[in-house]
Amino acid sequence: MQTFSRAPKLAAYRSTAAHGSVAAADPHGLVLLLMNGSLERIAAARGCIQNKAYVEKARLIHRAVAIVDELRASLNLQKGGAVAANLNELYDYMCRQLLTATVTNDTEVLDEVLGLLQRIRDAWLEVPKRIGVLVARK
Repeated sequence: MQTFSRAPKLAAYRSTAAHGSVAAADPHGLVLLLMNGSLERIAAARGCIQNKAYVEKARLIHRAVAIVDELRASLNLQKGGAVAANLNELYDYMCRQLLTATVTNDTEVLDEVLGLLQRIRDAWLEVPKRIGVLVARK
């Protein structure tokens, strides 16, 4: 009896779904997708540490660092003023902490980064609401 793995089909589905989400997203939505992707990978890496799956943990943290670095690269430091400068420093700090967690397998470090990134994401979700309020006042 032959068995077939569903993994390639699942990976193809996920890739198609992710590409579709990116193609349909506006700039605000793209940043949100990046934040969500990083949060998911950090949380999964945390589980890998608990399960002693260190190779997968390293892969997930590497990808989370790349995503946070992309968020950092997307900042407009000339027009963003103090907010962009502060986010730049915070993203840099998060990347350094993630690299520390790769070496130390410290879930508390991952929890700290998860908390920081979650707060930024929560604030980012409020942006469209705030813009709507400002537009309504005009």
